[in-house]
Amino acid sequence: MRFVQRKRVIFAVMNKHVRSCFFFLFLLCLPFCLRAQDWCAGECVADSIVASKPIGQWFTAQPLPAFVQKRMQGRSYPADCPVPMDDLRYLRLLYRDANGSARKGEMVVNKEIAQDVIAIFRDLFRMCYPLERMQLIDDYDANDERSMAANNTSAFCFRAVAGSKRLSAHARGMAVDVNPLYNPCVRYRRNGSLWVQPAGGKQYANRRNQTVYMISDTVVALFRKHGFRWGGAWRSVKDYQHFEK
Repeated sequence: MRFVQRKRVIFAVMNKHVRSCFFFLFLLCLPFCLRAQDWCAGECVADSIVASKPIGQWFTAQPLPAFVQKRMQGRSYPADCPVPMDDLRYLRLLYRDANGSARKGEMVVNKEIAQDVIAIFRDLFRMCYPLERMQLIDDYDANDERSMAANNTSAFCFRAVAGSKRLSAHARGMAVDVNPLYNPCVRYRRNGSLWVQPAGGKQYANRRNQTVYMISDTVVALFRKHGFRWGGAWRSVKDYQHFEK
């Protein structure tokens, strides 16, 4: 009986030490886990905080973290997506809203254009060109219409071109859509009717209806400087929001 009691005491002490070790390791790893997920897209950042460190530290690219991969799977990254996740990069960027406030943004792009996109959006931030939102399209269940209707600036999404079976440049992470609600994709059908995506952007098919979110010649020139083609210059379709490489 005494042997059994001693055995129970020994196991209790051992279990206590094991629990203590696991708790210590948890506390040790917690800061790294928090740092991996502490970037909240849309969060406002005071200019004094922005100025507290080099601007380059606010514009970064990294391989897709595990929590980002989880957000994407079954949404922008379906099970049959042939693009290796290793070919994609998760960007953390700053942008200015219509009131001039600095906000945190995020984007997934192909590694081939990651540094170009960082340079472009760093310049757009300096120019105070306003963006309304910049978050992963997965927050809209990878529904392009919903993301565009929210005027969300985004990039990677494995999908076909609207109304086609041909894969979009977004499917490889080689395209960026900027302020899509106010810079819609426009096409005239053969019967003369107008097709606009997103549907809520129809009034902005007329480029005379100026807004602060409308893409300017300066923005187009900046993307072209980095080798991007602008959908607004296409003939059969005018995709004003779209830049691809």
